Order: sequence, then structure tokens, then C-alpha cells
Amino acid sequence: MTETVTTSPENEFGALSHYPWWIILVLGIAVLILGMAFLTWPYLTLMMVVTFVGAYWFISGLFSLVSIFVDRSHLGWKLLIGILGVIAGFVILLYPLFSTIMLPAMLVIFIGVWGILIGGSHIALGFGTKDWGSVLLGLLAIIFGILVIVHPLITVAMLPFIFGGVGIIGGVIAIILSFKIRGMATT
Repeated sequence: MTETVTTSPENEFGALSHYPWWIILVLGIAVLILGMAFLTWPYLTLMMVVTFVGAYWFISGLFSLVSIFVDRSHLGWKLLIGILGVIAGFVILLYPLFSTIMLPAMLVIFIGVWGILIGGSHIALGFGTKDWGSVLLGLLAIIFGILVIVHPLITVAMLPFIFGGVGIIGGVIAIILSFKIRGMATT
């Protein structure tokens, strides 16, 4: 008895198959351009992205505060999110250079702490199941986390180049996938 397995675009591409192919193409091109900008003008692009995040937080905070007058549900959360968004966005827009260093540094420290926690859980799992590969991965994650926390500014200085590389690779993959989805949709 032989079974024939057919793959549909939904099975092969998962959630991406729910979007039109051209949206994935446009997204891929945008990510590719952003990745190239990060590699060409790393710190200027990082400053522009951080400034964009600040503007987004400011506007989002204003909308959250205005929404209180329309809908009073979750009043406390809307007020907290609105005030924090307006303050964070205002500070970023007022001090864009300082924010370009501090915002990625806070992200890097968060990633370092996350690496230490993930590493600890891998070590505990590895000792519990006698999986020495998991223990080794846990140790590497802890070492990575400690290095990132001890040297956050060096990590922040490397961040635009990491974003650039990931952007170029992700953009090219999205462009290729968009044409594959288009081809499968036409067949």
C-alpha cells in the first residue's frame, strides 16, 4: 500500500500562505533595503529606527489616552500605557542621540539576562535527563548572557551590523518565498 503525500502551499509555507504573494514580496524588499541601510550607514540607520520607535510610542500613548474618553474599559491600563508611551516617546524624540545608545543597551541587557535564564533552564533539563548536549548549550548561553551584560556598549555597537545581516538574509528569503507562493498559487 503506497501513500501519496501532496503538499499544499498552506502546508509548506505555514502562516505565510494566508497572505497574498505580493505583500510578502513588498515586505521582503523593505526588509532587504533596511538591512542594506544598516550595513551602509549603521549608526545613522539605528538612530532613525530608534527615533521612529519614539514617535510611534508617543503617538500610540496619545491614542491610548484619547481612547479613555471613548471607552472607559481597562481605564487603569490605558492610562498607564498612555502616560508611559507619551513620556518614553517624548524623551526619545527630545534626546535622539542619547536614546540611540540607551534603548539598544536596555535591549541588549534584556537579551543577556534572558540568555542566562535560558542557559540555566537548559542546564537543569540536561542534568535531569542526562543530556550533556543540553548542558553544553546551557553553559554557552550563560557565557553569552554574561558577556553581553558585562560589555553592553560593545554589543550595542555590533547591533546595527547584526540587524543588517539579518535584514538582508530575511529579505532575500521573503522575496524567494513570495515567488514560490505565487508559483504554487497559479498551479
